[in-house]
Amino acid sequence: MAHGVTSRLDQTDTSLISGLYPQLRSFASVVAPVHEDPNDLVQEALLRALRRGPLCELEYPKAYLRATIYHLAVSSRRRWATQQRGLVQIAAKVEAPQDPWQVCELLRLAPRARAVLYLHVIEGLPYHEIGGLLGCTAVSARKTASRAKRRLRRLLAEEVDDATA
Repeated sequence: MAHGVTSRLDQTDTSLISGLYPQLRSFASVVAPVHEDPNDLVQEALLRALRRGPLCELEYPKAYLRATIYHLAVSSRRRWATQQRGLVQIAAKVEAPQDPWQVCELLRLAPRARAVLYLHVIEGLPYHEIGGLLGCTAVSARKTASRAKRRLRRLLAEEVDDATA
């Protein structure tokens, strides 16, 4: 947990968390999306609850934390789905024949290349803003996007060649 929160925990909250954690972890493992670590959901729920005040002051801390975990899981699932739709849109912009399942080819690109493509294609940012965000020049961002699109086209073409062979 964040240092500021742990320094404010009293003995009652510490024992309450210790007692509830295994049950909350089990619940989180059921509601968490596959890409999300259940421990992260529990930790985030605890942090949010503790920002409001001591857990012992909640009438039903277990119910409150379960509801928070559930809502965090739903939000995480929505964010993930939005990202996947964004990846499909990026893949469509590279002008290569492909199926939606081929979006995983984007993950074979370097993180910086994925970031540039996302920021430019999905968010519509100009290259000078992308450069500012990523700590490079506009020219470098443009080159990164160009190289990433070229590599993605090549990867997708290899997939098509492998599928037809």
